[in-house]
Amino acid sequence: MRDPLPSLPGYSLRRAANAAAAELASRLGELNLRQVDASLLILIGENPDVTASALGRQLDIQRANMVPLLKRLEDAGLIERKAIDGKSQGLTLTAQGAEITQQARTMIERFEAELLARIPAQHRDHLLPALDALWR
Repeated sequence: MRDPLPSLPGYSLRRAANAAAAELASRLGELNLRQVDASLLILIGENPDVTASALGRQLDIQRANMVPLLKRLEDAGLIERKAIDGKSQGLTLTAQGAEITQQARTMIERFEAELLARIPAQHRDHLLPALDALWR
């Protein structure tokens, strides 16, 4: 069958993104984390007392969708909330959350290195700038 789809950049980008996401999801599943969980934990770890609304803005997640995501992490004992002013609550990692976050970061860094190794060496320095140009 003649397949013109791989010659379309958007199609190839979506296929590459789906393949990479599936592989990373499988690995993070070993920690009982989803990709969004790992992203939230990493951001909370780097920004103690960050608010849910700031996280939502950073990850482009609507407020209504943030509630169950954070509840899952809180119920798992990975994050906790604390009052930071009269009306806002900040999020921080628990000790268990910090440990899981470090494991996730190590796993993600290994995955990212393996992913980059698949790209021909002469193209590696251009990959992130090219991808960033498509979404920023």
